[in-house]
Amino acid sequence: MIDDAKANLHSYLKYEREAVLAKLDGLSEYDVRRPLTLTGTNLLGLVKHLGTWEARYLGEVFSRPFPEPLPRWDVRAELLADMWATEHESRSAIIDRYRRVWEHSDATVEALALDATGRVAWWQDAEVPLFNILVHLLAETSRHAGHADILREELDGAVGIDAEGMATQRHDVAFWTARREEIERAARSAS
Repeated sequence: MIDDAKANLHSYLKYEREAVLAKLDGLSEYDVRRPLTLTGTNLLGLVKHLGTWEARYLGEVFSRPFPEPLPRWDVRAELLADMWATEHESRSAIIDRYRRVWEHSDATVEALALDATGRVAWWQDAEVPLFNILVHLLAETSRHAGHADILREELDGAVGIDAEGMATQRHDVAFWTARREEIERAARSAS
C-alpha cells in the first residue's frame, strides 16, 4: 500500500509537470517571458521557479544535490532570481534544465522510502519525510500549473491541460464571450 501511495503521488507530480510545460507550446519568446501580473509572473519564470525548487526539495533536502548551480534562497542578491528569465537564458535551456531536474528528482523518489527523512534548511532545519516533500511539491506544482492556466488563457484564450487539448477547444470565441457576459450580469445583479 505504501508503494502504491508513493507511485500515485509521483504519477500526479509527473502529470502536473507536463501540464506546466504544455502552456508554453506555440507561444512566442516574448509571450512566455512577459510579465502578466503586478509581480511580474510569467510562464517561463514559473518553469524556472519549479525547476529550482524541485531540485532543492528532491536534491539538497535528501543529500542528493542537483549537479548544476541553483539561485540561492538565502542570498539577498539572488532572491526571486528563479521567478523570471533574463534575456541571456533561452527557453530551451530552462525547459531542458527542468527536464534534467525531473530525472534527478525521479531518481531520488525511486531510491528512497516514503518515510526516509531529509533536512529542509528553509523550514527552520526541519527533518521531513519524503512523503511530506512529495505532497508539498505536488501542491506547489499544481498551484503553479493553475497560474500557468490563467496566464495562457489571458495571452491567447487557449484553455486545456495539454497542448492537444488547447489545440482542440470545444467552444469558440462567441461561446466564451456570451458566457463571460452571463457571468458579468450575475456578478452585477448580486451586488
